[in-house]
Amino acid sequence: MRELVAHIGMALTAVDRLLGEPEPARQDGRLVDWPFAIGAHADSIAATARRLAAEHPGLGAHLDEVERRFTDRLDTHPGSRLLPTGAGALPLADYLVTRTVELVVHTDDLNAAVPGLDIPYDRQALAACTRLLADALAAKAPGGSTEVRIPPYAVVQCVEGPRHTWGTPPNVVETDPLTWARLAAGRTAWHDAVAGAKVSASGERADLGPYLPLLA
Repeated sequence: MRELVAHIGMALTAVDRLLGEPEPARQDGRLVDWPFAIGAHADSIAATARRLAAEHPGLGAHLDEVERRFTDRLDTHPGSRLLPTGAGALPLADYLVTRTVELVVHTDDLNAAVPGLDIPYDRQALAACTRLLADALAAKAPGGSTEVRIPPYAVVQCVEGPRHTWGTPPNVVETDPLTWARLAAGRTAWHDAVAGAKVSASGERADLGPYLPLLA
């Protein structure tokens, strides 16, 4: 549990750390590629979380300091400032969208780990997280045969096959934002979500199981 809380703080300290690096000369990364790049750093991220949990017995005070430094740094850098991320050089504004994914997914982890905790999800963070992960699906499974709806935040076309142009799409997937985040992060298996009526999937190309999870 302490390591999870420390990991949540790392979502913000990453911004501070990257702002301390030399600014790249040009942007060579895409926001939509970020979900596929983080898996390569999973071991080092986990090791850092363990270290931080051990070094900060008072994690509440640590998170307060993390928030203060994060806010101070944002006040002094424009959104266009490039950062050397694991997905290539990205503008600060784009990288902040990736932080919403981290915070939503791990807030959900924390709520699942502590019954009754019920930390609320910021609406704007949930919206940004949903849209990025939906766009990542469209990048991983390009095409126009399947419409994926995650109301009220996102609709994307994906999966190879005949492109839908008018009327009711022949292949439709619909779910809610938190279920989508859980699917994309590997917290929920596709077949379990469908069986539990957390996902509605109709059509021969509506099986997204082969493309999930997205956060490798």
